[in-house]
Amino acid sequence: MRVNSYKEKGGIMLNLNELESGLHNKVLETMTFGMGCFWTPDSRFGAINGVIRTRVGYAGGITANPTYRKIGDHTETIQIDFDPLIVSYEDLLLHFWRNHYPNRDEYKGRQYISLLRYHSDEQKQLIEYVKSEMEQELGEAIETDIAPFENFTLAETRHQKYYLKRYPKALDQLEGLILNEEMLTDSTFAAKLNGFVKGFITRDVLIKEIDSWTIDTEAKTTLKRKLMQMRW
Repeated sequence: MRVNSYKEKGGIMLNLNELESGLHNKVLETMTFGMGCFWTPDSRFGAINGVIRTRVGYAGGITANPTYRKIGDHTETIQIDFDPLIVSYEDLLLHFWRNHYPNRDEYKGRQYISLLRYHSDEQKQLIEYVKSEMEQELGEAIETDIAPFENFTLAETRHQKYYLKRYPKALDQLEGLILNEEMLTDSTFAAKLNGFVKGFITRDVLIKEIDSWTIDTEAKTTLKRKLMQMRW
């Protein structure tokens, strides 16, 4: 994948960070959770309107410097930054519990357990409230490992936006918008594309969402044009 800068008309050099700057300057909240293998939750939650950034990694344990091959007592975890004016923490919790089985099947240690780490007392209270509601909905106790947030180790680059990276042709078409592969980790557009390739969001819905983003009109036009031109 080549990584040159993208030239908008007038010779101005723009890349994804610059095109999305209005999104990343917003006041956001963070949610940290595990629900099995982290690849699918990364694409699932990245497709949700109001989720600005997604990243996968390891949390919940005390083993130093966890990696995918040496995860120790950590859990595969996803961390998202979201705009609470668009999507609430409560709605995200419902999405979390309705899309995996929150059991304690530790057949591979703690790697794939259901896990939540709250970042504030308000999040803790909402977890308790939604958990009670979900237990009634499920008709059984929820065994999610719930505790205060302590640490999160970013996973290796190859795991970030994993499903998007399975389409090298698509990545080649992003040439110029990304300066390096690491830029995909924090990109909102990349998070949406990662959800698109897994079928969690349609092209038409994504076009409408881009229209609602707090970025300038030229940036919206650039991203929508790129989306419509991409071939998979």
